[in-house]
Amino acid sequence: MMAESDAAGGGTARPKGHGFGDADVVLSVDEVARDAERIAAQAPSRDRLAELAGGEAMLCIEGLTAGYGKMEVLHAFDLMVGAGQSLCLIGPNGAGKSTILHSIYGFTNITSGAIRIRGEDVTRLGPNEKLKDAGVAYILQDNSVFADMTVEENLLMGGYLIDSRHDARAAAERVLDKYPRLAERRHERAGVLSGGERRLLEISRALIMEPEVLLVDEPSIGLEPRFIDMVFGILDELRRDEGKTVIMVEQNAKKGLEFADVGYVLVSGQLAMADTGAALLDDPEVGRLFLGG
Repeated sequence: MMAESDAAGGGTARPKGHGFGDADVVLSVDEVARDAERIAAQAPSRDRLAELAGGEAMLCIEGLTAGYGKMEVLHAFDLMVGAGQSLCLIGPNGAGKSTILHSIYGFTNITSGAIRIRGEDVTRLGPNEKLKDAGVAYILQDNSVFADMTVEENLLMGGYLIDSRHDARAAAERVLDKYPRLAERRHERAGVLSGGERRLLEISRALIMEPEVLLVDEPSIGLEPRFIDMVFGILDELRRDEGKTVIMVEQNAKKGLEFADVGYVLVSGQLAMADTGAALLDDPEVGRLFLGG
């Protein structure tokens, strides 16, 4: 347990929380890692994961071992998410959260295990095949827009796998009809957009191919609070109104769990906990280790 000194007045130190907001204690990185490892010893069963997915998983990961080059990051990892569900991955830095998204999309070296979408094995498909044939789109972290291109040109880049230029333009028009805020700026350079508008453009570009699954990496990073709420509102509409399945990594664990139907806690490349987002928010261990309270 540590306390921060009151540099300004030399008064009584007021401890601050780890992560978000004030809390009673500060936990060191080593303490978080030790306690998280202890929690990991009680990992959920596959039956529990299936229950959380509504009994029938739309996307299923079975015993996945994966990493980069010779470095193994995920170890016999399981995941199940139902159609139209949102799932948020939380855990310490280096736990393997983004590696799960990378593995689903085809960016990692997979040495064992399987990834299935609606029962079809897509483990070895590359990113282009995942997008075009398996209906999986990856929304990268901030700064993935092409700043010197217009909004419209950025959207058309999202349809680079569409065979017909006419069909690609029609898909872009459908997205612009959905988001008038972008339509008003369709001929402006993307580099002049606000942070929230850029994130909207990134999400919109991913919708051009009409994916069923959205992999969303750190949607709130670098955004002001008002734009964070806007982005989560857009993702919620896509899940609720269009039935998109959303798998998310989010640095703001509280915000991510508030959004998610299901939450997974990762530790050292393995699944440590899984429950509804609401239940994890109320779990004192999760709060103490990851939510700053």
